[in-house]
Amino acid sequence: MSKKETYEAKTEELLVPIVERYQVEVYDVEYVKEAGEWYLRVYIDKPDGVNINDCENVSRALSDVLDEEDYIEEAYILEVSSPGLGRQLKKDKHLEKSIGKDVVVKTYKAIDKCKEFEGTLRSFDADTIVIEQAGEERSFSRGRRIKENEQGINGSTQHLGKRKGNQQRDSV
Repeated sequence: MSKKETYEAKTEELLVPIVERYQVEVYDVEYVKEAGEWYLRVYIDKPDGVNINDCENVSRALSDVLDEEDYIEEAYILEVSSPGLGRQLKKDKHLEKSIGKDVVVKTYKAIDKCKEFEGTLRSFDADTIVIEQAGEERSFSRGRRIKENEQGINGSTQHLGKRKGNQQRDSV
């Protein structure tokens, strides 16, 4: 397992009692480097949507645990937010919840002179997702970037805080 995967898995493990306490669920955890800065991003959700208080509560609790555990070597920015508009569908649990919903599949290389395909998510397996466009089914490999159609999701963003010399951010 890579350092990135180790940090993400450990963070998800530490989040279990925190999200239970605040009655939210972990949507995803990412440890990424952007513009020379490391980010530990935690996306939380709940059926009626998260608000800034949910993000702040999870962020403060997680920040305390991260300080105690201190397993991430680099300085990083902690961000806790909702998955927001156009949330990415990476995991099986994301795809399961999106069956029957409108999605956008983005490809790196053009297929039939197109790199973006909108349709209704019909099914998926370990290797493939299937969307329906204008009554016809179209299959894509799971390596493609898949997002819920932005018109169907609520979300906004706000930030505050700092951690390990960089920033800690809470977002909705």
